[in-house]
Amino acid sequence: MGGTTQQQLHLLRILLSCRKITAQVTKPITESIIAIASTTEPEFLPQLKAKQNRFPRSHNFMDAKIATRIGEKLGLRLKEIGVLNVEIDFNEELLRPVHQQKLVRPIFQNVKRAGINISGAEKLPFGG
Repeated sequence: MGGTTQQQLHLLRILLSCRKITAQVTKPITESIIAIASTTEPEFLPQLKAKQNRFPRSHNFMDAKIATRIGEKLGLRLKEIGVLNVEIDFNEELLRPVHQQKLVRPIFQNVKRAGINISGAEKLPFGG
C-alpha cells in the first residue's frame, strides 16, 4: 500500500445565521458529518425563545456565551469518537464578517480547550 497520498484532516465548518449556529466536522473525501453541535439542540431552545419574545426585538439571537457552549459540546463529541485533529478552510474564515468572527473565536477556543488541534486557526487574525 505504499502510496503517496497525504492524509487529510477532518474539516471543521461553522455555519452562522442570525438565528442559528452550527459547528460540524466532516470526514475527508466522503464529506459525511461525524460530529455536530447546533443551537437547534434542546438545551438552547429556552434561551432562544426568551430572546425572541423580548422587547425591543433583536434580529440577532446569537452571542459569545452560546458560541462558547457550542464549542464545548463539539469538542467533547470529537474527543469521544477519537478525533483529535481537525482543519479549517482558512480562506473561508478570512472572508467572514467581523460580527461573525466574534462568534467563531469562542467556538475555536473551546474546541481547543477540549484537547482538539485545529490546523489553520493559529494563522487567523482574530485569534482562532
